[in-house]
Parts: sequence; C-alpha cells; structure tokens
Amino acid sequence: MSLWLLNHLSTTTLAVVAVGATVLLAVAGSVLLRRRHPSLARGEHNDMVGVTLGMFGAIYGIILAFVIVTLWTQLEDAQTIVAAEATDTALIARDATAFPDPIRARLDSALSGYVHAVVEDQWPRMRTGDPSYGATEVHLQDAYTALQTYDPQGQAEQVFYEQAVDHLNDVASQRRARITMARRELPPLLQALAFGGALVLIPLTFLYGLRKLRVQVLFVASVAGLVGFSLLLVFVLDRPFSGDLSVSPAPYREGALAQFWTQDSAAPARP
Repeated sequence: MSLWLLNHLSTTTLAVVAVGATVLLAVAGSVLLRRRHPSLARGEHNDMVGVTLGMFGAIYGIILAFVIVTLWTQLEDAQTIVAAEATDTALIARDATAFPDPIRARLDSALSGYVHAVVEDQWPRMRTGDPSYGATEVHLQDAYTALQTYDPQGQAEQVFYEQAVDHLNDVASQRRARITMARRELPPLLQALAFGGALVLIPLTFLYGLRKLRVQVLFVASVAGLVGFSLLLVFVLDRPFSGDLSVSPAPYREGALAQFWTQDSAAPARP
C-alpha cells in the first residue's frame, strides 16, 4: 500500500493529505474533548500536563530526528551507489576503445544490454519493491566472458584490460548493493516508535487547557502539523527508489553511456 501511494501520488499531494488530515483530526479531537469537559479550559492540570508533554515531546523528537537522519543517509548512500555503478560501467566502455574491434564490439553490446536492463527492467521492479537481478545477470556475464576469452597484446592493452576487469568487478558489487538497498525498509520497531509516538504526543496537547478556543486550536494544530510533516518525511524517505524523491536512473544515460541510448534511437525500426 505504501509503495502504491508513493508511486501514484505526488509528494505535494501526500503532504496535503497527510499533514492536513493530521491537523484536522487533532483539532477536531481537541474541540470535542473541550466541549465534553469544559473544565479543561481553566488549565487546572497544566503544570502536570506541561511536564509530561515536554518529556514526551523531547523523547519523540529525538526518535524522529534519528529516524529521519538515518533515512536521509540511506537515500544519499543509494545515490552514491548508483552513480558509482554507472561511472564504472562508463569506464569499462572507455577502456574498451583500447582493444581490437571484435572484443570492443562484444563489450559494447554487453554494456548496452546491461544499462538498458538496469533502467528498463530493474528500475520498475525496484520502484514496486520487488527487485531482482533479472536480465542484468545475462549481460554482465557476457561482459565477463568477453574479457575472460581475450588475451591482451602489448603493455598498453594489458593496462586497460586490468582496469576493465577491476571496473567490471566493481559494477557487480555495486549492483548487489543497489538491489540490497532497494529491499531495505525501516524496521518494524522504529516504525512503531515513529508512528505510534504521534498517537501519544498529539492527544496530550488536548489536555493542555487554554481559555481561548482559538489559541487552543492554534496550539494543537501547530504541534499536529509539525508531527504530520515529520512522519511524511519518514514515509517518503523510507523507500529510496520509490516516489518523487527517489533515486534517478539518469546516470546510466549520461556521459560515455549516452552512446548506447543514442545508437538505439538512431537505429532504423525493425520490420
């Protein structure tokens, strides 16, 4: 359900719905409780409620800050992995120019198939939370076979050959790290603390009595809005390959890898 919402609704829409619903429910709950218990407006228990609210607010704030920073770091790590994988793939394509035409053509074909498989097959799967190695395994194995069956001639070819092998190993490692990152999500315990904490903190604001209803509503709405926006960040950042803030596959189309997309667009249509 969460992946469907991220992939079918914009972040703006999610913000309006999530934050707006949180604020409306909190304000409605506060007004209803105030009408049911008019004595709350006198603030007879404000000392106790204030201490409790401050203590819970501090603990909950630390938990939310930890979760958000962790998820933001995870998003940055995913972007770094994608950029590194695309860079190593591009470096293999550049190293291949030092080889004779047959081996260069085989490597170019394998790399072209690989970047297309990543963008067109793996990326949609990662967005829906069902990543797999898929067609990338075939093309990666083709690149390994091309290098394993080639005997470099001369010192220059040997240097580029060793670099190409190292970069190909890095691509395989980063692909695994990317797929692992796509499968990762916030542990259930942290999810319970993040979302369950809101169910404790927001109702506590209902008990803090203020004589003017307008001031009471403003107080409750501001706390609910802040909590709702923080939970929206947790929800959006939890899946680095889904939603508007997801990692983009653009690096696989740029630089030396752009040739594999330009050639396809320039090629004549098959009958």
